[in-house]
Order: sequence, then structure tokens, then C-alpha cells
Amino acid sequence: MLETGSPAPDVVLEDTDGQAVHLSDYQGNHAVLIYFMRSTSCPVCNRHVHDLIRRRDEFAADNVRVLVAVPEDRQTAAEWKAEREIPFPVLTGRHSTPHEMVGLSRKVFGSLQQSGSILIDSQGIIRQAHGATMPTGGYHRKAITAAVQALRTRG
Repeated sequence: MLETGSPAPDVVLEDTDGQAVHLSDYQGNHAVLIYFMRSTSCPVCNRHVHDLIRRRDEFAADNVRVLVAVPEDRQTAAEWKAEREIPFPVLTGRHSTPHEMVGLSRKVFGSLQQSGSILIDSQGIIRQAHGATMPTGGYHRKAITAAVQALRTRG
């Protein structure tokens, strides 16, 4: 898992339209919160995404762009995004899963995909990183809120 306080790697992901998304594209403009879902079929992860949707105005006011990363292929991600009316970019990996690119591996004999979140400030520094094997622990709302609030004081 990536370390808080370290520079974010320039991970290249793909959105549901097949366009490349470079995390470095946000540098200098916006902070980025990426939520890594265990899977699009995970009911707990879907509740976490709905919380992000409910909080989207709060994130926008703090100049934070929300992205959702899923381990499935682009077509599955696009169908899930459309069906659930997800207002955020939904990202997949181009050559591996987005999760593998940031150190969220499969645990318990490779059967459980870890979920988690990463907040990257507008300068490209990781300000919050959290991962968990069980989906109930993959979205640490209080830690995300505290990290976003800390962005305000950093200017």
C-alpha cells in the first residue's frame, strides 16, 4: 500500500470510455480521492460509493475530485456505472487491476480483493491511504474527512 506523505506514482488507468487517465493530470489543479472497490457486486462497497455520492458537493467545495476504481473489465465497469448512475469517473486498469498498481492485493489465498482509498493533494502527495481485506473496513470515512479538512489548512 502507498505511504502517507510520499509522492503518488503516476498511475495510468482507463475510464469507461477507454480514455487514459493519468493521476498526474490532476496535479496543480485538484486533490483526488480514489475509492478502490472490492468489486462492483459488493453490497458494502456500493454503500460506500453511495456515501461518496451523497458527499459530492462537500468534496467539490474542497476542490477534491472523486474517482472510483474497480477490478473488473471496462465493459462491466461501464454497465455498473450506467445502471447505478455513478456521477464520478469509474476507472479500470489498462494492463492490471488499479488495485495492484497501488498495492491493494488479493488476500486469503488470492480470493479476497482488498478495497481502500487514497487521497492525493494537488501537489501529488499522498495525504491518506487506507486498505482492508474486509469491505467493511475499506472505506474509512472519518480518516477521509480529516484528511480533506487538513487540505484546507495546507492551502
